[in-house]
Amino acid sequence: MGETSHCGTPVSFDPPAEEEVLRLRGVGKRFPGVVALDGIDLDLRAGEVHAICGENGAGKSTLMKIISGQYRADEGTLYYRGTPVQFSSTSEAQAAGIAIIHQELNLVPHLSVAENIYLAREPKRGPFVDYRTLNANARHCLQRIGLNVTPGTLVGALSIAQQQMVEIAKALSLDARVLIMDEPTSSLTESETVHLFRIIRELRADGVAILYISHRLDEMAEIVDRVTVLRDGRHIATSHFASTSVNEIVARMVGRPLDDAYPPRQSTPTDEILLRVRDLQRTGTFGPLSFELRKGEILGFAGLMGAGRTEVARAIFGAERPDSGSILLGDTPVSIGSPREAIRHGIAYLSEDRKKDGLALSMPVSANITLANVGAISSRGFLRFSEEAAVAGRYVRELGIRTPTVRQIAKNLSGGNQQKIVISKWLYRGSRILFFDEPTRGIDVGAKYAIYGLMDRLASDGVGVVLISSELPELLGMTDRIAVFHEGRITAVLETRQTSQEEILHHASGRSHA
Repeated sequence: MGETSHCGTPVSFDPPAEEEVLRLRGVGKRFPGVVALDGIDLDLRAGEVHAICGENGAGKSTLMKIISGQYRADEGTLYYRGTPVQFSSTSEAQAAGIAIIHQELNLVPHLSVAENIYLAREPKRGPFVDYRTLNANARHCLQRIGLNVTPGTLVGALSIAQQQMVEIAKALSLDARVLIMDEPTSSLTESETVHLFRIIRELRADGVAILYISHRLDEMAEIVDRVTVLRDGRHIATSHFASTSVNEIVARMVGRPLDDAYPPRQSTPTDEILLRVRDLQRTGTFGPLSFELRKGEILGFAGLMGAGRTEVARAIFGAERPDSGSILLGDTPVSIGSPREAIRHGIAYLSEDRKKDGLALSMPVSANITLANVGAISSRGFLRFSEEAAVAGRYVRELGIRTPTVRQIAKNLSGGNQQKIVISKWLYRGSRILFFDEPTRGIDVGAKYAIYGLMDRLASDGVGVVLISSELPELLGMTDRIAVFHEGRITAVLETRQTSQEEILHHASGRSHA
């Protein structure tokens, strides 16, 4: 395999036309109570971008983990460059030339960007790490992907989007012949996505084979050559992307035509004000800003990355303390100094990072659903486990959570099902004001539709919903009004039915105040 100059200009592998780099035949994988993969056939050619599509739980991540050495297949054969292989670890797969960019970030927050990129592969001078060479190599990687941070910056100080770009730099530094990208654009801005696609085209031109997983089907047309659809752990179809349509792919994914991306809205806001925010400010982060949330309303928060939307939600939830301003529930001023106080006042926040902030991953589904309201299923300090299971079972049925049992550990479920568990937790708490921060990031179209329906049902029941989203079609499809943020301030509050993507972007870019 050729060498790169530390993420510099890639070296062409000059592969034969249509060379088959990877082939899977009859690959299967089972977990307790679940058939994750059932006889999967797949082939990947040098110099192609091959998309793997399917709903959450379809088996995509399991398949990628088998290819990258995280799991062993229970049956079937994986051929790499014509030879049967079964990798016993990710390091073994990496040594062979297979690298993966994870959807869920796999970084060490207290180490620097450079140390994360070359983790366990640091250049040495004698027994010591050669930090000068390490930082120089990392700088080349960062320049190639257009990430403007210094190699010595701690990863924990970066935004989620920046951390995603570090993951990409880490994978590129391996000089892989097969590169697996699992939702690589889920945390990226439009400009960052354009830059990533340029890198993908370069890699494809140099013979790298790319397996590309994404729920953003529309963007695939720019880079994808072929697409394979999985459903319930089975191979449904493989076709050239140019000869199919997004609607056909979706229909194969869900097993039925999906007529509309958004359910028809049943809820109608009332004139009753649930939440009033007045001149709220955190110096250097946001404000002063003011807005109102009505009973039965879905209010959107729009804005470019770093505009302050998440920070405002976290301040209202008590996770960050504002310097000034007031929060009123109805006409009553409240002081919220912690998430515990916010929860007691009926305010809930669904974090954009559900694994870090929303779930106890090592605990079962039932415990996660009842976590915010344990007192309701306890007596004298003891949990009533049968009641916990009954409560969890109700929400599993109502929200369509796909799990073999309520005792299943949460980390073993797909992203869409994990998101439904977080929503269930706040529904069981009886929250009256819910902040949804990027609730559909990294989940499939079917799960998105279900979550949209839940949001509308909540609004119909009189709950006030705030939807923070980087997807303008999502905001236009699901909200009543949209508050547009720019550099920590609200530049406009627009009636959704009377606005457009162009007007939202106009206010989000600050041009309305130019």
